[in-house]
Amino acid sequence: MSTPAHPVLLVVDDQPINIQALYQAFSADHQVLMATSGAQALALCAARQPDLVLLDVVMPGMDGHEVCRRMKADEALRDIPVIFVTAHSDEAAETLGLELGAVDFISKPINPRIVRARVKTHLTLKAQSDLLRNWVYLDGLTGVHNRRYFEERLASEWARAARSGAALSTVLIDVDFFKRFNDHYGHQAGDDCLRRVAACLRASLKRPADLVARYGGEEFVCLLPETSADGALMLARQLGQEVQALAIEHAHSDVAPHVTVSLGVCTGLATPGSSAAEFVRQADAQLYSAKLQGRNRSNGVALPE
Repeated sequence: MSTPAHPVLLVVDDQPINIQALYQAFSADHQVLMATSGAQALALCAARQPDLVLLDVVMPGMDGHEVCRRMKADEALRDIPVIFVTAHSDEAAETLGLELGAVDFISKPINPRIVRARVKTHLTLKAQSDLLRNWVYLDGLTGVHNRRYFEERLASEWARAARSGAALSTVLIDVDFFKRFNDHYGHQAGDDCLRRVAACLRASLKRPADLVARYGGEEFVCLLPETSADGALMLARQLGQEVQALAIEHAHSDVAPHVTVSLGVCTGLATPGSSAAEFVRQADAQLYSAKLQGRNRSNGVALPE
């Protein structure tokens, strides 16, 4: 989401004079994107993720209703509020627009003060909604994403990998002998340990698409789109080294005087005979194997195509 000081608006109208009127109303304190067709509007939404769309209803080719319908059918765009800007004010047209998912209607010719007030209201509502949505997906202790978010992202990345044919990798991470750590140092120190490990893992992922989440207890998980088996195993080893470099004292570990982690890696292709659930089970099996072999190590597998 863009910063509240400079929200991004997309104005969609096939008449330049109408675009100009809205641009003048908002350009002083908003970033205004402009589109003159439905297809151009959808492309800009996908590329720029505006905070709100001001959408003309009557346009040649793809009209505003169809643009709204396609936005609400797209998981990446459905939460962008749409305000229809139209010269038609009959009840049937407004009902159809609201049923399609629009949040408001503004009549042409526009009154700049009214349109600014309505846009401000819906931007505020969207900011609140985004904040609540983020809270739902964050782990309260560590500040990284939670298991629910990981599972939703896994489903979408699995579908995307099925379309593209690209490899997908995941890394399951377990803090070694964490129960002993908690028993010896206390739960407050244990919580601080998990926060530091989570921050370390998050800082070690450099690509925007890579994800770290708390999987449960002392377990974390990383989701790595378009990452080969070799690349994922290399990253897993790096993650283990970074956690060791924190040098968190662990007097009751059998493998080191400081906190270490065990990691299980799985890489696969989203083929018709495979599933995201099996993908994660294989990573878990590799983690279990790493723990059986003495902990403080990374094991990995590439699923057959």
